[in-house]
Amino acid sequence: MSILSTLRPKWGATGYRKRVGRGTGSGLGGTSGKGHKGQKARAGGRVRWGFEGGQTPLMRRLPKFGFNNVAFETRYDILNLSQIAALGGKEVSPETLEKAGLLRHGLIKVLGNGELKGAVTVKAHKFSAKAKEAIEKAGGKAEVIA
Repeated sequence: MSILSTLRPKWGATGYRKRVGRGTGSGLGGTSGKGHKGQKARAGGRVRWGFEGGQTPLMRRLPKFGFNNVAFETRYDILNLSQIAALGGKEVSPETLEKAGLLRHGLIKVLGNGELKGAVTVKAHKFSAKAKEAIEKAGGKAEVIA
């Protein structure tokens, strides 16, 4: 006699299958646990997915226009001139921004909020017109990274 043939589930791990329609003494006789009448009491009486009893379903009530392809969008880290001024130094590049903890997405766009006191070379992927003008006015350079 092999040990494999004696393997059984642990006691209490399995229960009896619910046997419906086997008399009133079983607790599941008569209506067999389905209650009285109605669609769910009938044979094959299931409601399809999304059906709301004749009310216009949610999927049809929601607007169907517009598309937002977030998976493939290009995301930029926004950097203002006030942040560049706070960093100090003569050059601001992705490496210096990463050390400062200001880089999340990898691509940088510089906006013109704030003002620069000294000349700073800023390397970024995009510049707003106001930011580029302010950097050059302060005597710095705005270099676009390809």
